[in-house]
Amino acid sequence: MDRVEALKQKAFEVKGFDGFLVTSEVNLYYFTGCPGLTSMLIPKTGKGIIYAYNVNYEQAKYMTKGFELEMLERGQNLMAAVAKQAKACKIKKLAFDTLNFESYRQLAKELRGQARLKPKGDLVGELRRVKDPKELQLMRKAAELTNTGMKIAYETIKPGMKEYQVAAEIEYAMRKRGSWGVAFDTIIASGARSAFPHGGGGTQLGGGCTNREIRNGELVVVDMGAVYEHYRSDITRTIVAGKPQTKQTELYEIVRASHDEALKAIRPGAKAKDVDSTARKVIADAGYGEYFVHGLGHGVGLEVHEGPTLSSLSKDNLTIGNVVTDEPGIYLLGFGGVRIEDTVLVHKGNAECLTSGPYNLEANC
Repeated sequence: MDRVEALKQKAFEVKGFDGFLVTSEVNLYYFTGCPGLTSMLIPKTGKGIIYAYNVNYEQAKYMTKGFELEMLERGQNLMAAVAKQAKACKIKKLAFDTLNFESYRQLAKELRGQARLKPKGDLVGELRRVKDPKELQLMRKAAELTNTGMKIAYETIKPGMKEYQVAAEIEYAMRKRGSWGVAFDTIIASGARSAFPHGGGGTQLGGGCTNREIRNGELVVVDMGAVYEHYRSDITRTIVAGKPQTKQTELYEIVRASHDEALKAIRPGAKAKDVDSTARKVIADAGYGEYFVHGLGHGVGLEVHEGPTLSSLSKDNLTIGNVVTDEPGIYLLGFGGVRIEDTVLVHKGNAECLTSGPYNLEANC
């Protein structure tokens, strides 16, 4: 089924809306296959209306089919244009995926009470979390490129290397083989920094790698992913630059067992919180439960974090076509951390790891 028609069925036939406004850039790409759009208004009858500013108008005209296209001039009020069209389409119940406060206020003002507004981004999320064959093809390619990057990490990490140098080698190797970019800031977290799940950085501030020099015998958490035609992959391995210590090996084997048990539990119909619980029990039984400080995983697709969520609080059930991460970890402040992660496809039978890469603890140095 066409993606717009699938949204119409969910929003109009099931939920009773007669209009849907899409503003998220990622969602716009999902429905149109065109980046750089501003918004799209989907009425109950007729074609969806795409809004693009003049700088992206010609691209939109070239890349989109089956939609009406309206050009916005620089400085033009987008919400006023949307409200005008909503009135023309006699929309009374308008759902939307996401609006910031100012846009919501403007749209409500322009509609003047002629249409009710309600956030319904979850309807789009429900569609996006089940990947179709074309999406899976692209995600397999992204995973293939990601695997290449991880192999380079094992070959590159050695005492004396700086974290950012390792990241540069990984990203160059993936780019050279066809990656469109990185799925997120590459994390190279060595020594004590490996005890911070994101290496002490954040999605906005960065900080995935620093100028810290990797030392002999240290744990190094490598978390990275490639992008192919906008679709992403995610992998983590923990590597020792030198000969692993006994405790490092012990932690690694516990996390690997947790990862493998969770993988067995990932199947259609499974409750996401139960999969999380399966992984968490292995670590807790080994005496490190309090040091597994995050959920087991998350969905991956056009974004590196999307639905479904694998955590103790999740209300999601897994279904065929979901792509999720399996990433248990143990983090000991002052000592270091261990995480093992794969991107996993849910289908009939056993779950399939799209990522592979080495599973060794010791680097190839």
